[in-house]
Amino acid sequence: MNHYFEIRIRPDPEFSETMLLGALISKLHRGLVAIEANDIGISFPEHRTHPRSLGGLLRIHGERSRLETLNANDWLVGMRDHVTTTEIQPTPAQAQHRVVKRCQYKTSAERLRRRRMRRHRENYEEAQRCIPNSVERRVETPFVMLHSRSTGHTFSLFVEHGDLCPSPVPGAFNAYGLSKVATVPWF
Repeated sequence: MNHYFEIRIRPDPEFSETMLLGALISKLHRGLVAIEANDIGISFPEHRTHPRSLGGLLRIHGERSRLETLNANDWLVGMRDHVTTTEIQPTPAQAQHRVVKRCQYKTSAERLRRRRMRRHRENYEEAQRCIPNSVERRVETPFVMLHSRSTGHTFSLFVEHGDLCPSPVPGAFNAYGLSKVATVPWF
């Protein structure tokens, strides 16, 4: 992970930053799948939890040759009017590192009840007795809304930035550029 480039969402009167970031992440996902990348990670340098937002800046990390391969795939088609990109640059030598991972939450009591009804062949009243409304919890993790092309469903991709660490941890990244163990440079 010795190189990176950045993509900034441009202000747009018709589309929110969050909506454009969702479209950008969807395009990146398709680009990473197309080149079968498990060695490219992402981070959101402007993320915050209060108010929760991933911000308008996406940083993409990897080896120079892999980032060039990604960009040669022209995965940003349709987004170029909405973003500004930087050139591929070397990662600062003194950068710290952190895990940027996907978090999945079981927050909706209704969804948990429907799942229980399917799995245990229960009716709604039985599932409601087993899963009270009190199981719901409020999540503070920033997220982006995505549309799955394979299932047709919309889902929330919650993204958590882990603690800073002084040295990199190797590992694989998923098709969204996230990893539960591998770190990306943080600067």
